[in-house]
Amino acid sequence: MADSVFIHELRWPDIAAYLETDDVALVPIGATEQHGPHTPLLVDTAWASDVSEAVAKREGVLVAPPLHYGWSPHHLGYPGGITLRPETLTQVAMDVAESLISHGFRKIVFVNGNRVANLPPLQIAMTKIRFNLGVFSAIIDTHLIARAEVCAAAGNARDASHHAGLVETAFMMHAHPELVREEKIVELPERPLGAFASTFPMDPPFDQNIAFVQATAEEFRERTGGQGTYSNPAPATAEIGRKVLDVTIERAAEFIRHVKSLKVDCPRCPIPV
Repeated sequence: MADSVFIHELRWPDIAAYLETDDVALVPIGATEQHGPHTPLLVDTAWASDVSEAVAKREGVLVAPPLHYGWSPHHLGYPGGITLRPETLTQVAMDVAESLISHGFRKIVFVNGNRVANLPPLQIAMTKIRFNLGVFSAIIDTHLIARAEVCAAAGNARDASHHAGLVETAFMMHAHPELVREEKIVELPERPLGAFASTFPMDPPFDQNIAFVQATAEEFRERTGGQGTYSNPAPATAEIGRKVLDVTIERAAEFIRHVKSLKVDCPRCPIPV
């Protein structure tokens, strides 16, 4: 296979040659949203793209061009954020998948770097692809594929994976140090959501009853103290970032090895989803 694993960096004969031996495509999907005063709006896309590239090189598969936009309406209280409507994200994911399927790819794995926010639209896309197109599709979420190991690497800090906190900051310090303003990192207290309130169904507090309330852009800005950081980034180090990225890549690669072993022979299913 050619040196690059990214489809957009290859020539069409390279892709034709790949499809003679394999049929897996990774589709990295991130977001353009603020990550505090110390890390760039690139963070979520960097997660998705970096993990996809490393896994693809390890397992010999290809990666579609990264999508830099996700479902981020609650971040529009800070300058620079760009969001897609959830139905748009679902449709874009499906259009990308259908394009790949038309060429002979039969296993489409979305690699989501926007924590849990992108999961509802992507789950709909994945389900439609599986039911209606008869191929395999799945989602790797970079914050969930190795959740236990990531928490351990971050010292089991309760809020380590929260927005622009310890884990995301450490990842950027390791993978993209030139984009981190370390002098802007400040010690911040944990900010509770309030009784019964959690923003996403997959992101509940650890020790309280919950109901799900989508924060508005104004509410999210208030909750993040006007800084954009939802938990304390101060303990972050590049070494923690290395450990976090390594274990995320390892667990994602394990899953892709499983996907490569699957025999995809599913008829089109006329089920409305």
